[in-house]
Amino acid sequence: MTEMNEKISQIGCVPVIKLTNPERDAAPLSDALCAGGVPIAEVTFRAAGADKAIKIMAERHPEMLVGAGTVLTTEQVDATIAAGGKFIVTPGLDVEIVKYCQEKGIPCYPGCTTPTDYHAAYKLGLEVLKFFPAEQSGGLAKIKAMAAPFAMFKIMPTGGVNMKNLGEYLSCPVIAACGGTYMCPDKLINAGAWDEITQLCVESRKIVEEARK
Repeated sequence: MTEMNEKISQIGCVPVIKLTNPERDAAPLSDALCAGGVPIAEVTFRAAGADKAIKIMAERHPEMLVGAGTVLTTEQVDATIAAGGKFIVTPGLDVEIVKYCQEKGIPCYPGCTTPTDYHAAYKLGLEVLKFFPAEQSGGLAKIKAMAAPFAMFKIMPTGGVNMKNLGEYLSCPVIAACGGTYMCPDKLINAGAWDEITQLCVESRKIVEEARK
């Protein structure tokens, strides 16, 4: 795998984040994630100002892997790169966006859940795919089934992944890492409960380590 893919796989869990007030929350949230041993963030464009949040986090913690999620346009790719973002995640497989990211030299992880998606991703030369929404699309059973004809891919399931099933997903060798909002739920961000977020990250990292023994 590429260096970026290896780093994401080593961390094993990717917080999926929506920030409605990046000026207030991005810096302390990045502190909380790093303190919990999860120096990575997928900041989604589901809220305005995602690029602002990415810039704040990337500048505060240069060691972090900060990228953008829910990317739907090439303009959002450009905004992410300008902010110092290091990867792109899309909810579906948009060939135009994947090729644009490849031209710009930024890793892209498109959402793929069907053989058609996987086949298109294979032609695009991708290594790691997002599987979204994971639980609603068949979960680990479908991921394993899809790995039979497409053994070249590692998978990042997102959607319905939580502390209860994280270990089960990560115990499968096909899984590179798991994404989820459970480490940074809106209620904790809005409350400024940074210590609680750090603890969720610590617990997630323990599950990652245990699953990969």
